[in-house]
Amino acid sequence: MSRSLCHLALLTAAALIAPGCTMVGPDYEQPEPPLETDWLAYEDPRLDSTAPLTPAWWSTALKDPVLDRLVQIAIADNLTLRSAGLRVIQSQQQLAIAVGNQYPQQQDISGSAGIERANRQTDDVYDFGFNISWEADVWGRFRRQIETASALLDASLASYDGVMVSLIAQVAQTYVSIRTTQERLRVARYNVELQEESVRITQAKFDAGATSALDVEQAQTLLYNTRAGVYALEISLQQLKNGLAVLLGRPPQDLRDLLGEPKPVPRVDPEIAVGMPQDLIRQRPDIRVAERQLAAQSAQIGFAITDLYPQFGVGGSIGTSVNTAGDRDAGDLFTNDTFRYDLSGGFQWNIFNYGRLRSNVRLQDAGFQQLLEDYRQTVLQVQAEVENAIVAFLQSQGQLADLQSAADAAQRAVDISTLQYEDGLVTFNTVISTLVSLASQQDQLATAQGSVASNLVEIYRALGGGWELRTSDDPVELIPEGTREEMLDRTDYWDKTF
Repeated sequence: MSRSLCHLALLTAAALIAPGCTMVGPDYEQPEPPLETDWLAYEDPRLDSTAPLTPAWWSTALKDPVLDRLVQIAIADNLTLRSAGLRVIQSQQQLAIAVGNQYPQQQDISGSAGIERANRQTDDVYDFGFNISWEADVWGRFRRQIETASALLDASLASYDGVMVSLIAQVAQTYVSIRTTQERLRVARYNVELQEESVRITQAKFDAGATSALDVEQAQTLLYNTRAGVYALEISLQQLKNGLAVLLGRPPQDLRDLLGEPKPVPRVDPEIAVGMPQDLIRQRPDIRVAERQLAAQSAQIGFAITDLYPQFGVGGSIGTSVNTAGDRDAGDLFTNDTFRYDLSGGFQWNIFNYGRLRSNVRLQDAGFQQLLEDYRQTVLQVQAEVENAIVAFLQSQGQLADLQSAADAAQRAVDISTLQYEDGLVTFNTVISTLVSLASQQDQLATAQGSVASNLVEIYRALGGGWELRTSDDPVELIPEGTREEMLDRTDYWDKTF
């Protein structure tokens, strides 16, 4: 008995000491990304690469309280963001499972009661026992699994941040598009009024015999085409509002209470603060996702290598059983005379599968290298996206200034040509030409105003701004109270603090 207890103590000590043993496989080191030190337009005075990116960039960049409210609603109610939060909770539970694998992997309590009949005698049989097995983490097998699960939890949290960044940018872009379309509608209706006046003038001159019916028909053709464009813009406006409603986590509905009356396109400051390119590693969630997936795959290489080594384990059972064939009964079930136990220690080594196991190590390493190249590609692509957005924003400001001058000139041309036509100094073809030019220039101007704001939104989306609003790493804080209550009502297995 003392020798058995000695063996039990030794095996237990080995299992407890095992987690402190070395871990096989490579230890992960975060790669250095291929980053430039400056932006291409760093000498442009409108570009500030020293000021850090403001987390709530839409509030400071567009200065629109309506947009601020829309973003707030979207973050609280958007279903895609809520789904991303639930994926973080799933990753959290995967990590908890990986942590639990360090401890006894198989444990159960069993009991039975039955009847046996032999030699015309019927006896009762009672049995109760407890079984356990424990694989010692000698080579870091389970610790590598924890590393993988922990890195994937970080990746899912970064993915949640990426969804938030995308959501905020989509809300801002949609809002800018709505205001742009409203401005285009305003100028289209203004041109309808001008063209209606043109029809009135041509009709009056025709009735007076001063011109032919051709002038009237030309004026009406232009008017009807402009009116048709108004209907197309109304369709686009409602579709944009429906898209915004979905982003807010609501079915398509009347958003007048949220949007208020039509407003001009938000005006933005010509200067922008983008920070340094190195800050992209900290700002862009998709880069963090790629890096954390790389870390998870690195741990998988070590996990695959552990299969090449023997796996040591401890197992045993403790129980008691009674058969009433003798002078015993059920009351003797927990006495020393009916007590039994067994204890074992051993190892398993797949020495005849080394070809397959080594191939799996190479497979995991190749997967790591692929993710490393994907990570580098992501960093390069991010820098290109930011550079594209910066050049679009800076150049669109110059385009907007020229279009404003063109629209002003077109307005003056309409005023002059209309007066000259009434005085008989020019033909109606001149008036038609100036009216067409004015409608086109004013529509281009409204579109350009929206493009400047949209390009600024794209800069901040490319920089990954907005995710810093998440103030907690606790996955439970990423889903609303109503969702938590729904899950608690479905099952009692969540913690009370959930």
